[in-house]
Amino acid sequence: MSEYQGPPILSDLTTKLEEKREELTEFFAIERAKQPMPLYASVDIRDAGWKVAAVDANAFPAGFNNVGDSDRHVLSESLSNLLLNEHPEVEWLHIWPESHTRNKGYVENLITIKKLFSINGRKVTVGSPELTGLSEVEGLSGTLSLSEVSADGEVIIDGETPDMIILNNDLSHSPLQGVGDIEIAPPQEMGWYQRRKSSHFRHVQPFIDKAAKILDIDPWLLGTHWFVSEEKCLEKESCLIKLAAQVDDCLVYLQSKYDEYGIQGEPTLFVKNDSGTYGLGILEIRSGDELLNLSNRKLNKLTYGKGGADAIDFLIQEGVPTFLKLGDYVIEPCAYGVGGKSCATFYRANSKKGMMENLNTPSTKFLQPDDISTMEGGDLILERVDNWHALVAELAMLAMGSELAELTSSVVSLID
Repeated sequence: MSEYQGPPILSDLTTKLEEKREELTEFFAIERAKQPMPLYASVDIRDAGWKVAAVDANAFPAGFNNVGDSDRHVLSESLSNLLLNEHPEVEWLHIWPESHTRNKGYVENLITIKKLFSINGRKVTVGSPELTGLSEVEGLSGTLSLSEVSADGEVIIDGETPDMIILNNDLSHSPLQGVGDIEIAPPQEMGWYQRRKSSHFRHVQPFIDKAAKILDIDPWLLGTHWFVSEEKCLEKESCLIKLAAQVDDCLVYLQSKYDEYGIQGEPTLFVKNDSGTYGLGILEIRSGDELLNLSNRKLNKLTYGKGGADAIDFLIQEGVPTFLKLGDYVIEPCAYGVGGKSCATFYRANSKKGMMENLNTPSTKFLQPDDISTMEGGDLILERVDNWHALVAELAMLAMGSELAELTSSVVSLID
């Protein structure tokens, strides 16, 4: 018997989802029109069979190289159409990347993004001032040429300024400096220097509630339960004791939901840096006592952020197991979207991890829909993509638009 088992609630509700598809389509169209939608985004999804949830939403996603050929075509066409509709004057796009160019997988991601944006004769360049002196870097399929970039009040490449910057840098420490008023997409206000994971889940809940009302289902089936520890609470004993009590209260609530739906297994929480750090420092816990008895090694791992920055706030989030398996591999979908619409999916697959564990690890393989379709049990997974997986991915993208609207208004109010 698996550690986690429950009734196939979502499978039983798929007919209802189909019946409400037209109403859901109208709901998404209305909500997208109210706020800015992300140029591109990726969403990590966990599917337990009884519930499905987006557990992370990335405004500046890497991993485009893991998208299959047929989905890349859809992505490219979607990106081109969005640019033609919203930025018809743009002819030269410049990709502003991260600086970890020794990572061949990341470089391959940049090679793929460049190809995605290059249709319809657009000029696409890649580079940043931090990469000055590098003319090319090695990816998995070949080399990527880099442009010399200066940013001293405006962006200059070979004596000229591009029409738009495509940002593929999560801005963990600060916004871009010296770039002037050039248009940037996705907007740098979504950088992790100020964005918080908890803010995303705060914004997504109203959309989950509305979709659940349309479907007449429990909103818990489409999202995660969570709360936030702030101001390095793990390093203060009095605060840690209070936090441990909150953890136990949260687990009691989750156990009540397990009991309500006849789910077997022990509820689990994940403690994460509230700022995005590529999955660094994620801790799995099943009781408040585990927090009280954290070893120094685990505490140091948890509080270490990207680039050596200390984590300050922590998101404590319900763990969602995955019932998706192919042979010995545990499967996690990752959806990519353009303009708030899901249009590509690949799958993390790991034979060394359990159904509750984080799959964003070096031992994970990446599978495309064509791979999944040839494997026993693959049809079930692919059926859920167009139904439940797309639903929660697009709810997450609505929330990203809502986040951006709030962050942008905050900046404007500070200026005023």
